[in-house]
Amino acid sequence: MPKMKSKRALLKRIKITGTGKVRRHHAYVGHLMRHKSTKQKRHLMKQTSVSKSDLKRVKYLIQEN
Repeated sequence: MPKMKSKRALLKRIKITGTGKVRRHHAYVGHLMRHKSTKQKRHLMKQTSVSKSDLKRVKYLIQEN
């Protein structure tokens, strides 16, 4: 069996920290920004970590053990 390939599209959207955590960008930043408050836009710019429920699935897709 050949090795499984990692999902390149996902690897372009996330970052793996030195401790093994997976960082991602927030949703709801693409458009309609004039309706959002300044505070909301400021917080959406920052990265956040992937939730525990999704972490196992994400690590499988990027072949990170």
